[in-house]
Amino acid sequence: MFFFDPTYMIFMIPAFILMAITSWYVKAAYNKWSRVAAGSRFTGYEATKRLINISGLYGVQIQGTPGEMTDHYDPRNNTVYLSNGVASQPSVAALAIAAHELGHAQQAAEGYIPFKFRGALVPLVNIGSYLGWILIMAGLLLQWLQVAWLGVFVFASGALFALVTLPVEFDASARAKRMLAESGIIQTDAEMRGVNNVLNAAALTYVAGLVTAILQLLYYAMLLTGRSRD
Repeated sequence: MFFFDPTYMIFMIPAFILMAITSWYVKAAYNKWSRVAAGSRFTGYEATKRLINISGLYGVQIQGTPGEMTDHYDPRNNTVYLSNGVASQPSVAALAIAAHELGHAQQAAEGYIPFKFRGALVPLVNIGSYLGWILIMAGLLLQWLQVAWLGVFVFASGALFALVTLPVEFDASARAKRMLAESGIIQTDAEMRGVNNVLNAAALTYVAGLVTAILQLLYYAMLLTGRSRD
């Protein structure tokens, strides 16, 4: 069966290694800077509230969410969700993460085009992640290569989403650094280095996700090209 093809592992092992390295780097950066208290003594929750007021984002809500590093912004209800480790701690890591999520809220308020485009892709990606696999598998098993190629194009929505995610995440991090510095919540160069470390580590996970998606597409394109020649 094609999904036992050892060539698949040749394509994907580099992606698996990259994902493992970035996951370790994110956890290492978070663990290091979650033990360093910011001089301002703001917790992630307090910093988010202050930045909402300073930025004029008065409609943004703050809610808790379970887990560790599960923080996110949901544009559907204009809410920043903070994990307990971020909301309740005055650490450099907590401030970096909280401000990053508020950066997404700022993008939504300003109508930042890449953010809106990524949001529009979500339904397509949700469908494509399942339908693409089905079409590829069915097309290969039944020798319907046109169906398999259609599956590849549908599956490519995930790679497009990963690509669009990069400017969205980089911009949110840039906004976070600017807000933290201008508000005085981050006060020293050492603290800003910590913010950079945490946010840069997180950004690498999105780069790794894009690499993984591209390698998967390349594998299936190679597989179908070989079948077409046969």
